[in-house]
Amino acid sequence: MIFKLFTWPIDTVRFVGEKVYEEAEKELYDLEAIQRKLVNLQLQYEMNEISEEEFQAKEDELVERYEIAKQRELDSLTDQ
Repeated sequence: MIFKLFTWPIDTVRFVGEKVYEEAEKELYDLEAIQRKLVNLQLQYEMNEISEEEFQAKEDELVERYEIAKQRELDSLTDQ
């Protein structure tokens, strides 16, 4: 009981940190969110709101995240 009393603040911070990490991972590798960002990026480029270099850099990043997310999805299906 005393041990739990002393470790409670650390356990709470760790728990909150894990939850924040999980939510960040979901947002970073959410297929639908990435697809929406790609469409929005394309629209920004077509409306000359961003340069071709900026478009290419952001598109490369989003495509890489999409590929990782898709692989994670396939891995989770094969684990079941």
